[in-house]
Amino acid sequence: MTTPANPRAGFAAIIGAPNAGKSTLTNRLVGAKVSIVTQKVQTTRFPVRGVAIEGDAQIVLVDTPGIFQPRRKLDRAMIRAAWGGAEDAEVIVHLVDSVAELAAPMREGSPADRKAAIDVESIITGLKANGKQAMLALNKIDGMRRDTLLGLSQRLFETGVYSEVFMISAADGAGVDDLKSRLAALMPESPWLYPAEQTADLPARLLAAEITREKLYLRVHEELPYSAAVETTKFEERKDGGVRIEQNIYVERESQRPIILGKGGQTVKWIGQKAREELCELLDRPVHLFLHVVVDDKWADKREFYGDVGLDYDA
Repeated sequence: MTTPANPRAGFAAIIGAPNAGKSTLTNRLVGAKVSIVTQKVQTTRFPVRGVAIEGDAQIVLVDTPGIFQPRRKLDRAMIRAAWGGAEDAEVIVHLVDSVAELAAPMREGSPADRKAAIDVESIITGLKANGKQAMLALNKIDGMRRDTLLGLSQRLFETGVYSEVFMISAADGAGVDDLKSRLAALMPESPWLYPAEQTADLPARLLAAEITREKLYLRVHEELPYSAAVETTKFEERKDGGVRIEQNIYVERESQRPIILGKGGQTVKWIGQKAREELCELLDRPVHLFLHVVVDDKWADKREFYGDVGLDYDA
């Protein structure tokens, strides 16, 4: 694909509460996987840039960590990164989980729904405090009554922080093309910021760690809390054209090690196999992946961990 004669390019930040569907939407807009998606909330820990093309426009999508009530240093760093991604963007998209937002005030609403609604309120407050306007994208609209969605749309729009509203399903793509076209129209005249064929701005070492972390949470999401991280300690080119990747999986307690290892090492073997298969496809070459489970109750306090993923240790 060649760069057009009259190119436009810019940044669009996608912000929202944890589990609103930001990573799914980013991947859908790009048309390729650039951000990990799991059942767990708060999976994205740092801004991931995906590159989408629409006509003459290149849209650099910043998939930000979920904005929520912080409890620890890592939480504060993630939230600062999310607002930082929004600060520098031409356009902000506030993605809202419609199902959770509607269920929160109802008796059948879950604690997770109510927490999501509180997080939405905090984002609205933050947008007002920063004098920012955002596009509102109501997600997960599948099977919802139109009048219900219109009522929710009107209630949120009346807060005064939104310029326009889109109703979408990031999972199946409904309404996403309209959102993408609008984002493209809002990009300023500019040379493209990335080569036409590039879909993400993520170092290979970091991409490898993210893929393994996704498989880790997909396999043990019920047993393992958020006290786990993956670090690529070696990324070595081999003479046969392949790559040797060594990674540490950090947990905080000794009791968490057997959860990841599994009986006879079967769980960590599955994690490694699935990560290796996806990395072979993404990197388009053979991958030799070696995983080590390390117990370190202070991994989330190490300054070097924050710098590697672009988070502010002093947040």
